[in-house]
Amino acid sequence: MELRMTTTFPDVSISTERLVLRPFEEADIPAHTEMMNDEQVTAWTSVPHPYTAAHAGEWVRRIAPAERSEGRGIVLAVTEFLTQRLVGTVHLQNTNWRTLAAEVAYVTAPWARGEGYATESVLAVAQWLFRDQRFERLELRTAADNTASQQVAQKIGCISEGVLRNAWIARTQTEDGGWADIRTDLIVWSLLPEDLEGVADQMAEAGYASFTDWN
Repeated sequence: MELRMTTTFPDVSISTERLVLRPFEEADIPAHTEMMNDEQVTAWTSVPHPYTAAHAGEWVRRIAPAERSEGRGIVLAVTEFLTQRLVGTVHLQNTNWRTLAAEVAYVTAPWARGEGYATESVLAVAQWLFRDQRFERLELRTAADNTASQQVAQKIGCISEGVLRNAWIARTQTEDGGWADIRTDLIVWSLLPEDLEGVADQMAEAGYASFTDWN
């Protein structure tokens, strides 16, 4: 059996007509701090709250680069091509180099929601992962009530495989403005290379950009 020797992703940037996905930079720290303090991000992710500039600096300088260099995945800052403004993040994580599978997570800044940016960026990463890196499976896990994240999974062609009961801790805002932990189910979605057939064409017909240019 041929052994796959590669255990890290390349240091890559991925471009669509509207977006550039690239490694995080120092200049992203203020926008990243603001984005991660959004109520939806606080509710559905495990990031610290409040999320400080120190947290963002640790993410940009150490945590995100280490995901790639230590073989766990890759973190990409999603930016608008025209304005270079930070739109969000796409994070490949829990990579299994033997089975060629990875899990994707994504966050979109509140000002950029409703533009299809999350769908466009995750689909671009999926195409790169399957076509360029020859991966065989991409997995998503969405909290049961996080309908926006589930819509992204559906739009890029993911198949719902089942529910992990009581498997995640989300957060809900309390009457005094604080946050309390609540347990929730996770819906498991998967995407295989053959699932992408025709998805990009359907997206283009719906007015989304193309996803074919990376370097």
